[in-house]
Amino acid sequence: MPFHRALFVTMLAVGSHVVDAAETYRNPIIDENLADPAVIRHDGAYYLYATGAVDGDNGYRVFTSADLVDWNRGPVVFRPGQRHIWAPDVWRDPASGRFYLYYTANMTVGVADGEGPLGPFTVRKKFFDNAIDAHLFRDDDGELYLYFVQLPGFRITVQPLSSPLEPAGEPRVVLQPESDWETRNGHVTEGPWMIKHNGLYYLLYSGSGADTPDYAVGYATSTSPRGPFTRAEHNPILHRADGLFGPGHGCAIRDGGDRWWFVYHQKRTARREWDRFICIDPLRFDEQGRLHGQATRGEMLAGPATAQSSATSP
Repeated sequence: MPFHRALFVTMLAVGSHVVDAAETYRNPIIDENLADPAVIRHDGAYYLYATGAVDGDNGYRVFTSADLVDWNRGPVVFRPGQRHIWAPDVWRDPASGRFYLYYTANMTVGVADGEGPLGPFTVRKKFFDNAIDAHLFRDDDGELYLYFVQLPGFRITVQPLSSPLEPAGEPRVVLQPESDWETRNGHVTEGPWMIKHNGLYYLLYSGSGADTPDYAVGYATSTSPRGPFTRAEHNPILHRADGLFGPGHGCAIRDGGDRWWFVYHQKRTARREWDRFICIDPLRFDEQGRLHGQATRGEMLAGPATAQSSATSP
């Protein structure tokens, strides 16, 4: 069923499209015990995959939306017969049209594939043992990079790929827990997600213990997807506040007006446990290229834009 939709419509002209800045929203947008969301956009619809929703953490279910605000439960898309299936990422290969699911199962990172975003996804290959939180990034030149977290030590690592299924060269550690906010309640850097803005690479990640209210989101930048990366001085950019606990482990995605949003989870309470739900809030770049965000909960705010073809479109 849809979650937390409110009618508030404004129209904006963006390029050759009319953009409907369609809705307001209020977090949580999916009030279920879900975490670690990854969202893709395909053929005008959004597809969300997360930890949870399949007998606890035994697989992935897809949720669908037209606007990043209202989400509908879809089918189970991946259930490999193992437990502890966490932190999915789905990527569509523009060359073949196939969809690749990068998954964590029992502290092992692997890849599955399918014909569409609704799956089903079939296991193709195991990549790394003692690893979690895989994310696939395709650069403008077509080069592929798989970011993941090596255990022990919660070290964010990049592995170049020659194809969606094949590593190329050796993995390289690019971040590990060092800053105060990353070590406040456990020494953790995890949940990597890469975006590119004005030629600079922004690696978003989460730090501190994911079961604690101090879990938070920061980022580091580099001129290369391989690093080295420099942490932002104003980290963390999403963090706990009054009545808001443990915002973290999400994905960045553009709306129909080309504005960046961060889809992530928050903890329901300040207790040390795993009850979480899905939220969304905007990201913005300032004139110096610094990335900013703010976690919210319960406030009614202007929502993402949805692109519509206009009468003047070519």
